[in-house]
Amino acid sequence: MIGSLGWVLANAAEEGRNVILSMLVVGLIFLAVIAIGDLAHLSAARRKAQRSKRPL
Repeated sequence: MIGSLGWVLANAAEEGRNVILSMLVVGLIFLAVIAIGDLAHLSAARRKAQRSKRPL
């Protein structure tokens, strides 16, 4: 009885660890998407500024 309870608790602990790692990965993906969008916005602003400085 006690041995099976230990196995269930160990299994639950590993499942919780997997859930936390999955949440961290999703958070990193969100941060990467935000960073890519911000870099695209900054590069577009830089291109627009350089284009306006160009003589016609």
